[in-house]
Amino acid sequence: MASGTSRDVLGRGLAVLGRAIREQPRIFAVAVSGSVLFGAMVVASAFVVGRVVGDVVLPAIERGSVAVGALTLAATALFGLSVLRVVGIFGRRLGAGYMQYRLQAAYRRRVTRRYLDLPLSWHHRNATGTLLSNANSDVEAAWHPIAPLPFAVGTLVMLIGAMASLFVTDWALALVGSTVFPALFALNVAYSRRMAPRQARAQRLRAEVSGIAHESFDGALVVKTMGREAQETARFADRAGQLRDALISVGRLRGIFDPMLETLPSLGTLAVLVVGAYRLRQGAIEVSELVSVAFLFTVLAFPVRAIGWVLAELPRSVAGWDRVRRVLDATGEMPYGDARLDGTGPATLTFADVAFGYEPAEAHQPGTEVLGEVSFTVGAGRTVALVGPTGAGKSTIAALAVRLVDPRSGTVRVDGVDVRELAADSLAGTAALVAQVPFVFDDTVRANVSLDRPGIDDEAVWAALRLAEADGFVAALPDGLDTMVGERGTSLSGGQRQRLTLARALAGRPRLLVLDDATSAVDPRVEAAILAGLRSSADGGPGASILVVAYRRATIALADEVIYLEQGRVLARGTHATLLATVPGYANLVTAYEQAEVDHEPKRGYDEVTPLASGLEVDR
Repeated sequence: MASGTSRDVLGRGLAVLGRAIREQPRIFAVAVSGSVLFGAMVVASAFVVGRVVGDVVLPAIERGSVAVGALTLAATALFGLSVLRVVGIFGRRLGAGYMQYRLQAAYRRRVTRRYLDLPLSWHHRNATGTLLSNANSDVEAAWHPIAPLPFAVGTLVMLIGAMASLFVTDWALALVGSTVFPALFALNVAYSRRMAPRQARAQRLRAEVSGIAHESFDGALVVKTMGREAQETARFADRAGQLRDALISVGRLRGIFDPMLETLPSLGTLAVLVVGAYRLRQGAIEVSELVSVAFLFTVLAFPVRAIGWVLAELPRSVAGWDRVRRVLDATGEMPYGDARLDGTGPATLTFADVAFGYEPAEAHQPGTEVLGEVSFTVGAGRTVALVGPTGAGKSTIAALAVRLVDPRSGTVRVDGVDVRELAADSLAGTAALVAQVPFVFDDTVRANVSLDRPGIDDEAVWAALRLAEADGFVAALPDGLDTMVGERGTSLSGGQRQRLTLARALAGRPRLLVLDDATSAVDPRVEAAILAGLRSSADGGPGASILVVAYRRATIALADEVIYLEQGRVLARGTHATLLATVPGYANLVTAYEQAEVDHEPKRGYDEVTPLASGLEVDR
């Protein structure tokens, strides 16, 4: 792979730059116009300087006096050229910077939108840290060469003008120029080819380091609880060391080629002076022409480096673009239909012979079968509890119910309509999921509940908080709905976070509510009040249909029907009392959960758990 990358990096890099130009043609035209103006003024300055030396300086030395008119004309010409060069520099830099940052912002948005469009199964196969790297450092790397690109294009125009001027001036000096400039270009190509695999490896390691860091920070409480700080530090240090070595390799290669790229134009200037002095003695050229050519080589030494900057950044650009394109070209969309659910009462959820398996993280690995031929119905206005041991597929059923994933076979229907045929907004407006791990944004209580959804005003927010039994603690907060809750809700207890996320789901007034162990950190009495409130609407009629993943006996007893799962299959269904009396596995499981809850019951209620303790709660 590295070899192939080194062979075609120039062509692929130029293709990436071509895409940038096609996407931002007007801004690029402004930047290139400024660069061409600057280049033209550089070439013009060289010949003006030559004429000033030949027609003003040398005669003044010979006569011992300076002609005021000639001196004024020379100063005016040089000042005018300088002003035009400043205008060119301003246009080039402003255009290049605007184009670069505009592309980076646009592609960060595209990558982020693509993340949101891709199904959950795709996210399961990609580390969060890697996804952050794709949207940040990889996008930045892909468009990094844009900054020097207009300068490089202007430099090419400058070189063409310079070579034409050299041929007009003297063939011997033109021969020197035609040797130095192609040699400089060839050196840059060789440099970019050798740099390509190093930059690609460094970019990949950046993503891996980001992934490990994100994982360690996200699991900080687990790491500290288990005393794994040293091991996590060593794991991060190992990958960080590899990144360091990769960047050192990049730096070493740059350290070898940079002096060569800097020296070649200087050697060209020296060659021009030697050849020019010889041609001057032969009478083939004049002093002004020699000064012009020497000055031209001197001032071209820096602009020509712009070509080297572009070529040097191409390997990193290609590596970043490949990683960005992997996201943009990722397949696995979940296309939605255009069917709509117009009902106003509780919805009916039906699973018909549903089978599901998680895709492997690597293509050569086998997938994980989770569900097989699961069938059940949550009737309108009814509450159904899913009960089963760890790994039975309860959370997977919850995800299928709101179409976070699609079944491998079978159908999931809401009010008789296959969820794959529903419009996205129709499904989101009908069904809501409250996950077992509550996520709270670093924002106000109001923003966390409403999520800026239309039609959810403060009255609706308070109504949802009351239904989630959260209005009491919110009213006691220093600023009420305007209270900032901190990153991931660090200022709240575990039970408060769960009730806040429950209120978020209820604010949209869903007709189907899926609770994936969403009240485990709440006091049992508060949980019972929440579930009782969910079963009836504000006007006393039936509330939402509820599918709840349950562990507590008190929660299970509130359900109209209990579905008992083992190894991804429905083993029994019925009321809690019936299953308790007829299914030994169910009875043993519920009894074990109840005993564990009694053994680990804190002296104060779940709802009073401190923020730190709530982060250390075990998955019961």
